Amino acid sequence: MQKKIIKSSIILFLIFIIGVFFVGLNKNSIYDTKNLVGQKITKIQLERFNDKRIITEDDLKKNNFTLINFWASWCAPCRDEHPILIKLNDEKNLKLLGVNFKDKKSNALEFLKDLGDPYDDLARDELGKQSINFGIYGIPESILINKNLVIIKKFIGPISKNDYDDIKNIVRQ
Repeated sequence: MQKKIIKSSIILFLIFIIGVFFVGLNKNSIYDTKNLVGQKITKIQLERFNDKRIITEDDLKKNNFTLINFWASWCAPCRDEHPILIKLNDEKNLKLLGVNFKDKKSNALEFLKDLGDPYDDLARDELGKQSINFGIYGIPESILINKNLVIIKKFIGPISKNDYDDIKNIVRQ
């Protein structure tokens, strides 16, 4: 009787392991954030860079368009996109919110001092936890939202000249 229970337990365990294996194989392993476009962002709780105040949805609703740019001083592609962000700062209907990602405050300040500060507002995500709410899994990444907090476009990697033109066309409509 005990042998039957042991054999049954082993067989059930093997079936369970094989089932988990097949379910895992059928899952899409590519982390895709394209489905975020058209979605409304909520529960924004970003700590401002220079003080402990929190940036919320109400702050972003004041802007016609906001480009939320996730960056760090240690990120080489962030340096590459920085001149484009400086040019985007001239757009009247667009506000730039920089989110400093997993960086030392002194390094971030030095970065902005050396390259210029394109941001209308600056936040920090020292541990990278808040960025997850935006679907961020690497930097640089940027999200263009409207005043209703709907994601219009997501940019993975540094913003290019073509991206710059797209953003300008969107915010000038």
